[in-house]
Amino acid sequence: MAHTQSTTRARAVLFAAWLLLAATGTAAASVDAPPALSFEQARARLEQVSDALAAADAGVRGKQDLQDATRYLRLPEITGDIRRMQFQKSLELPLGSLAPVAEAFGIESPLRFAERDWRTRPIVTASVPLYSGGLIPAAQQAAQAATAQAEAEREAQRQSLALQLVQAYFGQQLAERAVQVRREVRDGLQRHLDDALKLEREGFASRAQRLQASVARDKAEREYQKARNDLATLQQALATLLRSGGNVGTTSPLFVIDAPLEPREAFERSALQRHPQLQRLRALGQQAEQGVRVQQARLKPQVYLFGQYDLHRRDALLTDADWAFGIGLRYTFLSPSARPLQVSAARAQLEQARAGLGEAENQVRLGVGKAWNELDTARSQFRLLDSSIAQAEENLRLQELSFREGQATSLDVIDARLALGAARVERAQAAYQFDVALAQLLEVSGQMQRFDDYRRRADKVLE
Repeated sequence: MAHTQSTTRARAVLFAAWLLLAATGTAAASVDAPPALSFEQARARLEQVSDALAAADAGVRGKQDLQDATRYLRLPEITGDIRRMQFQKSLELPLGSLAPVAEAFGIESPLRFAERDWRTRPIVTASVPLYSGGLIPAAQQAAQAATAQAEAEREAQRQSLALQLVQAYFGQQLAERAVQVRREVRDGLQRHLDDALKLEREGFASRAQRLQASVARDKAEREYQKARNDLATLQQALATLLRSGGNVGTTSPLFVIDAPLEPREAFERSALQRHPQLQRLRALGQQAEQGVRVQQARLKPQVYLFGQYDLHRRDALLTDADWAFGIGLRYTFLSPSARPLQVSAARAQLEQARAGLGEAENQVRLGVGKAWNELDTARSQFRLLDSSIAQAEENLRLQELSFREGQATSLDVIDARLALGAARVERAQAAYQFDVALAQLLEVSGQMQRFDDYRRRADKVLE
């Protein structure tokens, strides 16, 4: 009875130890396993950690502050001027008809006065623009266009980063699938080599067939190792892009949308309206237009109200007023800046901006067509490869069976195995090319934010 109880206690202790080891192993595995992110999560993280986006955001804030500052251009400008100065004033006062009387008292005409002293002159001046020749509204609209330019640049940076994320994220997916396929090919050729060795010993296969299987297995091992190194490179690229400090797992698989998308003309219209680079060039054109208005405004007079007040009257000079206000007109008759040439230069800059916009629109049309054709090509290739894999699998099964029965050579099995592996890798590559082409089409049409919507519509997913 005592022996039974001790045995039971020993089993309980062993079971508890086993649970502890299992829990420790699970915890260690969870620590070592890289964090897995869906594409949406990866994109959200990218927008949080990207230095390029942070710089673009700072640029927008700076331009917005400058735009807000132009709202106050019509308000009074108040300045204070304090001068501590030493002066000398000489004054002659003719006596006129009083000169004979003054001579009787020994006073010569004219009277001469001279004063030399230190004075403090604090003066407050205010001025309000009434008419600027169009300079103020031009400056305000130019600042607004500069803000639009910064926002377009930020959006272009955001969409460019999203495209890079698609390439890195699904590139890692492709590399992982390639490693899986290469491993299966290597393991399959290892099994074939084992069969060849067994058949050689039994006299049903030649030494040459066994050597062929060995060479093929070694080549598959090299390709498997290369696929692993390629995967490590792409894992590092994604980790660097996301600033993760380590490898990041991917949970959103490669996909293909077999159903047709919107017509190419729809993407082209969207590109001409929403492409960030076109919006940027339009903003530059608006700034060039306002630049012409600014230069034209400098050829016109300016009208303003002004007011002045003396804060220390006892130190005022004879010619200084206690206070003054009125209206003024300022016009520059001659300037060394050659203002007509400045107007001509501004108009040339405007023409340059318009011509650049027209060329960019043509390039965008070409980009839409190129991405559209690449998308259609990738879809067709995936569709054809998807149907070929089933045939390759059946062919491999038949070749392996025939080899065991002595009706097929080792090369037949090797070729069938390699053909199946190549078809699987090519299908994954076609899916990757589809995903990248879709991202490029959306990026060039200014709709990169819709990538997740299209991804959810996928009817072919490589699990």
